[in-house]
Amino acid sequence: MYRLTAVVALLLIVVPFYTGAAVAADSGPTVGTASRTSANPEKFPFPVDEYTLSILERINQAGPYKVPQLPLRIDPVYADTPKELDPFGRLTQPFKRHFLTQMEYTGPGRGIPEPTHVDTVKIGFLGPIEPTVSVATGGKSHEENLGKMMLRGCQLAIEEANAAGGYWRRKIPFELVVRNDNGLWGSSGDEIIRLAYKENVWAIIGTIDGANSHIAIRVALKAEIPVINTGDTDPTFIETNIPWVIRVIADDRRQCYLLADYIYKKLGLNRVGIIRASNRYGRFGVREFRDASRRLERPVPIEMAYFVGQQDFSLELQRLADAQVEAIVHWGDAEDGARILNQMREMGMKQPFFACDRCLLDDFVKIAGQNAEGVVCASPWNPARNDSRLEEFRQKFKARFGCEPETYAAHAYDGTQLLIWAIQLAGLNRAKIRDVLATRRDPWHGVTGDIMLTAVLDRASDAYLAVRENNEWKFYSREDLGLPKEVPARCVQVSQN
Repeated sequence: MYRLTAVVALLLIVVPFYTGAAVAADSGPTVGTASRTSANPEKFPFPVDEYTLSILERINQAGPYKVPQLPLRIDPVYADTPKELDPFGRLTQPFKRHFLTQMEYTGPGRGIPEPTHVDTVKIGFLGPIEPTVSVATGGKSHEENLGKMMLRGCQLAIEEANAAGGYWRRKIPFELVVRNDNGLWGSSGDEIIRLAYKENVWAIIGTIDGANSHIAIRVALKAEIPVINTGDTDPTFIETNIPWVIRVIADDRRQCYLLADYIYKKLGLNRVGIIRASNRYGRFGVREFRDASRRLERPVPIEMAYFVGQQDFSLELQRLADAQVEAIVHWGDAEDGARILNQMREMGMKQPFFACDRCLLDDFVKIAGQNAEGVVCASPWNPARNDSRLEEFRQKFKARFGCEPETYAAHAYDGTQLLIWAIQLAGLNRAKIRDVLATRRDPWHGVTGDIMLTAVLDRASDAYLAVRENNEWKFYSREDLGLPKEVPARCVQVSQN
């Protein structure tokens, strides 16, 4: 009886493990077999640098039962935080600093065999594309316009890859499997499960909402599937330190650092009030600006929250006026920001208006009208720069969808192209796709600019400021604004397993 119980217990442990592996990839030739040709650059129909080839060689030499010695990023400073904004800089040094050394993946995923037969190479998409009512998003959903643009960016990248021949190893097309994420808390996790185990996608693009994103990537960690985030700017998203997650958009932390430097150092203001959405996006978005203000000895005197979709902001604005603020920073959606700005001006409030990148959307200018003149917004990239690749993307996008691409479309396009590159190199194995992405050394030259990753696999590029001048947005870098900063060199160290 004891032996029978032990056998049953063993089966309960072993069978789910191998069942999950079989769902992810059916039995067949190992990825190592397909990838052994990777060491020969002539085998690839696209340029491959020697460094990436050496990474593939290390993975294959380690075999299915050993952890390959892959290089790990080590950052001297987290998120390029300026010294004066270091939370411990003026008092003491912390016992330990986190997020400076890249997390390893030491699991057995690299040994999962590649499937014998696949008709398409599936890539999952998780984003807000259908309206719902959700506690996670603060009531009625409100990010569908962002999610639809993100989806279009992914679709364009997939279509271009298929036009170029698709997955080169088997001459089959890539397929985008689309799922909505605007449901109740937990539904985004359910969608990850469906994508990973029922649709058998090899990686996932998404998502935007901070609360849903946090849930999704924790499920992705258990499912061991790569996730490339192209739209969530929540600073805490990447601080989960999950080795399967990569973000290719500059977060609110970097936007807040730039806003703080510009407002306090360039303009010399002292009393800045905050008005923000009462959801996670607003709450976490302004946190770094609030902390930066305090560390620069100009603490925020008042912070007001409002409900998404609110129409009357007179109470919040009157309290900001009573606090005698010299400027106002808004963190929320474009429509809400425009209504706040209009009501400010109607009340006779002439303070400068600063905002997050969402207020760069067309809806903000349509509602605000001439009140938008002089508004300053943070931006994770510079869409006005002179770049032939960006211009080509803009023309293709407009021809395909009949509208101009914006932040979420452009970053989704870059993220999808980066993912396709990794799949082409690594083959159909999730862990090896993750390895190729996580160890990439050279910047990815995307339409949003060069994408470099930090130790926590976050985008390292700085933010920009967009100023509304003569009915158009003008974009400025730190250097343009006379706010240069010393960015410490990022180094790479080989792990010792």
